Amino acid sequence: MPSKGKPPKPPKLPPREIRASFEDSTIDVTLDQLMPTKVVDPKVLKTHKYRQIVTSIRSIGVIEPPAVSPAESGRYFIRDGHLRIMALKELGEKSVTCLIALDDETYTYNKQLSRMPAIQEHKMIRRAIDKGVPEEQLSEVLNLDIRKIAEIRNLLMGICPEAADLLKDKFVAPKVFPILRKMTALRQIETATLMNDADTYTTTYAKALLAATPKAHLVHPDRPKKIKGLDDAQMARMESEMEGLQREFRLVEETYGRDVLNLTLARGYLGTLLGNARIVRYLGLHQPEILRQFQKVSDMTTLSPIAADGLQK
Repeated sequence: MPSKGKPPKPPKLPPREIRASFEDSTIDVTLDQLMPTKVVDPKVLKTHKYRQIVTSIRSIGVIEPPAVSPAESGRYFIRDGHLRIMALKELGEKSVTCLIALDDETYTYNKQLSRMPAIQEHKMIRRAIDKGVPEEQLSEVLNLDIRKIAEIRNLLMGICPEAADLLKDKFVAPKVFPILRKMTALRQIETATLMNDADTYTTTYAKALLAATPKAHLVHPDRPKKIKGLDDAQMARMESEMEGLQREFRLVEETYGRDVLNLTLARGYLGTLLGNARIVRYLGLHQPEILRQFQKVSDMTTLSPIAADGLQK
């Protein structure tokens, strides 16, 4: 009879590397460089959906960039956006901004998800309004509430141009911008720089940076910051800790270039040194630990934390 013990635990699956599906940046491609990967039925061009795409692009431009993957001779396969490409050709356009897919397969996209950076979306809406397109029409074409259109339109109100430029191609959460408006222009630039350095553009991170902002760097220093979950003592502690971190970061930034140059020179010298068999044999017999460290430095190709940590083990 089978035993009544505990059932065996399922085997652990090996960790899988998560890869990005797209390049971080977009590319401008001429329409004659694009090659379709499917045949579009001519009947589709007479449908209401296609005419709506044409009307939308004519009014406000391409909302969601088509996705392409590189082909030979500087051309690209269309992975998503065949109808948008056909509409652009009908309207006489010559080029389009595209996402570069890293996998050469066709994706099924969530059409309700906008992949356009918040500031680029703002510029698109502003450009359409400046051309005389009514906000009600934008609301209908984009299937967005009229209040959302107004929110996008006013996204950069109170944001200094330098901070906006730092975030112009980043996927920043829209609720980050009202938080930035509470800061002075200099602090906005510092916050945008910290977001870029951390590659984090969430509302939570922006609130943490606001909590760590001294009152002197707020637009209304006399008003309490009112960060949910943090009292005055905690915010004062965060201000002090953030000031210390920024000071340390600036020190590292000042010496980083010199340190990289020194490491590059040392790596080249050690590579030459370890090319001498007699030296390697001597170190292996008398200083094996030093030899291991020399070899690690010689093999380094990056200054990432993992590589630095490897030198200490």
